[in-house]
Amino acid sequence: MLDAAGHSDAVIFVSNDIDENVVNALNTQGARIDTYGVGTKLKIAFLMDKHTTIGIDCVAMCVNDIICCGAKPQFFLDYIALGKNVPEKVASIVSGVAEGCVQSGCALVGGETAEMPGFYPEDEYDVAGFAVGVVDKSKILNMDSQKEGDVLIAMQSSGVHSNGFSLIRNVFTVNEQNLARHFSDLGTTLGDCLLTPTKIYVNAIQQLLAEVQPKSIAHITGGGFYENIPRALKKGLSAKIDRSDVQVLPIFDLIAKTGKIPEHDMFNTFNMGVGMMVCVAQEDADKAIRILNAAGEHAYVLGELVASDEGVILK
Repeated sequence: MLDAAGHSDAVIFVSNDIDENVVNALNTQGARIDTYGVGTKLKIAFLMDKHTTIGIDCVAMCVNDIICCGAKPQFFLDYIALGKNVPEKVASIVSGVAEGCVQSGCALVGGETAEMPGFYPEDEYDVAGFAVGVVDKSKILNMDSQKEGDVLIAMQSSGVHSNGFSLIRNVFTVNEQNLARHFSDLGTTLGDCLLTPTKIYVNAIQQLLAEVQPKSIAHITGGGFYENIPRALKKGLSAKIDRSDVQVLPIFDLIAKTGKIPEHDMFNTFNMGVGMMVCVAQEDADKAIRILNAAGEHAYVLGELVASDEGVILK
């Protein structure tokens, strides 16, 4: 089935040529398949000539989607297209991909590097990834059990992650000089803050799934709260969130102030400091937060479910 954005929640390929043992296994196992790129965050890497973390972003965007149905990432493949094959640069990019796979516990089973002179400038490239996860069909998260009073838990992001960079580059008129500027509120330079890799939540979510059954999980990517959270809610229910409960990271305050961006637009574009949202029964909330925090995350109560068709009620 396709969601509102046209993404497939679970896809299984079966043909008459597949081994009978594989087909039998698919009777009880579901596969979640995801593909993603890094977008114009790459422009920041080009300007700073730093390429070791972009691969982490590529893996993160795929595996963080996969875990939203309860699946565990199994393997990953990358695709790198560039104007000129500079071995040292490619090695830096792939080192990030490998690190992302280590963090997510999935195998890097292959990839492709395509040199495309005349199509890409010599010093630029694009990166995309493809990942597959597996979940027992009986354990696929099902939002049908959601009800009023269920608790929404926030898992803090590491920063902007990998969405909204076209707007960011316009807001800051990004160049080498601006990226090197140090901001006290950020505790680092603008460039280093923006290039911080997307947080990978696989380990923490797997630990949570071992002890608590979430009702849904949402990966907060492009479209922010208003587009991503409703996808993880049953029809007739909305997320009620007190704005003061959202622990917004300093980078988002800086973006909003510099670009004079209305708050609604910020929450409709960026993760605002919340990389993942987990919906659990009220009686499971405290336990879930303890598990996530013990796994190294910063988790807290974000809001609750109420009867409404608004999707997100943020006040």
